[in-house]
Amino acid sequence: MGLKRDATVSDADALYAAILEAHAGLSQDDSTALNARLVLLLANHIGDARVLQDAIATARASLAKRG
Repeated sequence: MGLKRDATVSDADALYAAILEAHAGLSQDDSTALNARLVLLLANHIGDARVLQDAIATARASLAKRG
């Protein structure tokens, strides 16, 4: 199974709001630490090195497209 690129979350806006809320009131360092922990938890949940490598490459490439 490859990286899913189409939306699979039924309420993406609510999920986005929950992520923003998790960062509310945190310092930049704590916000960065929260992101790192979240990434590691989700990577462990996914558990497929190829999918994770594809996700990393896709995310990294998207930075170049920001302009």
